[in-house]
Amino acid sequence: MLNVLRRGQGAARLELAEAGWSPDSDIVWLDLLKPTREEELAVEAALGVQLPTVEEMEALEPSSRLYQENGATFMTATLLARSHQDTPFATPVTFVLAKGLLVTLRYEELRAFTVFADRAPQGAIDSGTEALLGLFDAIVERLAQILDDMGHKVEEVSTLVFNRPRAGNFRPLLTGLAQAQSVTSLTRNSLVSLARTLGFAILAHEIGGDPNCRAHLEALQRDAQSLTEHAGQQSSHITFLLDAALGLINIEQNGIIKFFSVVAVAFMPPTLVASIYGMNFDVMPELHWASGYPFALILMLVAGVVPVVWFKRRGWL
Repeated sequence: MLNVLRRGQGAARLELAEAGWSPDSDIVWLDLLKPTREEELAVEAALGVQLPTVEEMEALEPSSRLYQENGATFMTATLLARSHQDTPFATPVTFVLAKGLLVTLRYEELRAFTVFADRAPQGAIDSGTEALLGLFDAIVERLAQILDDMGHKVEEVSTLVFNRPRAGNFRPLLTGLAQAQSVTSLTRNSLVSLARTLGFAILAHEIGGDPNCRAHLEALQRDAQSLTEHAGQQSSHITFLLDAALGLINIEQNGIIKFFSVVAVAFMPPTLVASIYGMNFDVMPELHWASGYPFALILMLVAGVVPVVWFKRRGWL
């Protein structure tokens, strides 16, 4: 799928119906979303650049993700996708500045791209550079929103962890914390990758030669850095809550084991007395004693109460 953004207009779907296609002069952004091979070849031929393959986009080497070639600047960042679903994951996105156009190559729907395309007509997007910086703005805002949402979720779980009803279920709390930790970690990785991309983007002559663009890019770098620190702090807080929840689970389990241990110890002496008097030996004076039965009951009661009183005095209960 090939979407385009024109000056003063919103994003629209573009059909490549003719051989030798070239972008119109009013196009500032070409967005390749899950493109076919034909669409890739058409864009490459029109701009005179070689788009990276999926393998190159996923590579960790800077030379494969950040480079300049044939007057074009190639930048690949790893961004968070499906953040509010059960299985969020990271996906590579390539940004290319070539011949005054911004070309993006991606294989997943990303909310930041949709938001930027919807609000682009409200601003003055006159070049690929402005489109790139506006898209970076939308990505940073989206990552900040994800961190904010996860922060609210973590605070709710934190309240439930320490104000949970006795013998309540910990499973939903641990599941929520695990998901928040996963999303926060992926968001932090996206911010780190984006920071590297922003640092390399200034080498593009379209940005490096424009003081306003440089200032905008430096502001984005500061935002990404502050969000990265925030994500790290939030991740530490989630780890603390996980440890606290596991500690409370251990305390409750120890309390349960303690209760059964005390019950077992309390019933052991009465069981011993009952076992002795249940042997029915011939030479056993208490068997023919009129007060033998009450005596045995009192003896069992005393034998059961004494350990409980002893435990309480020792502070074990």
